[in-house]
Amino acid sequence: MNKKILVSLIVVLCFVVGFYSYFLMPEQMASHWNFKGEADGYTSREFGVFFFPFLISLIALLLFFVPKIDPLKKNIEKFKDDYEMFIVWFTVFFFYLYVLTLLWNMGIAFNMNMVLMPGFGLFFYFIGNLIEKAKRNFFIGIRTPWTLSSDKVWDKTHQLGGKLYKTIGILAFISIFFSDYAFFFVFIPIIIFSIYLVFYSYFQFKKES
Repeated sequence: MNKKILVSLIVVLCFVVGFYSYFLMPEQMASHWNFKGEADGYTSREFGVFFFPFLISLIALLLFFVPKIDPLKKNIEKFKDDYEMFIVWFTVFFFYLYVLTLLWNMGIAFNMNMVLMPGFGLFFYFIGNLIEKAKRNFFIGIRTPWTLSSDKVWDKTHQLGGKLYKTIGILAFISIFFSDYAFFFVFIPIIIFSIYLVFYSYFQFKKES
């Protein structure tokens, strides 16, 4: 199936679920959870139900639009299928997060961290896959002054970055068994790996120059 059509169907499904669930929601909906999986932020029913569908729609449109305006769009064409597949998985992930939010507010009890982590795991694994396939451009990937200045530095940084982000995906699945620390299993590696990749790209550039 055409990936744009598939994303459109998921977005429509999001709105259908929202309209169906609207009158099942409390006046004040839980909208944010802390690292222990406890709800610590609330919003109105109108915002809580309809913000996600509109947000997903907007981001999906932007993601499909980005390749059209990139000065290096010919490079994006080289990994177009992987990029559009990522958009599909991005939309699926946010739909999953949206459904979890609605179920929680319907009074269905579950540990938010435990059910959220598998989604994060798949999401970051597909980010890693996209990063490995990405060619030099201005919007998609690990964009530092040094990766943007050299195809070799770009490729080396993205091969390593893809593996690191896939590792984050695997850690997210492992964190299911450590629900009290699930947040740390994912977000601390994100910070460490991201900082490391910036320095890695710099030192690779220095080797090339």
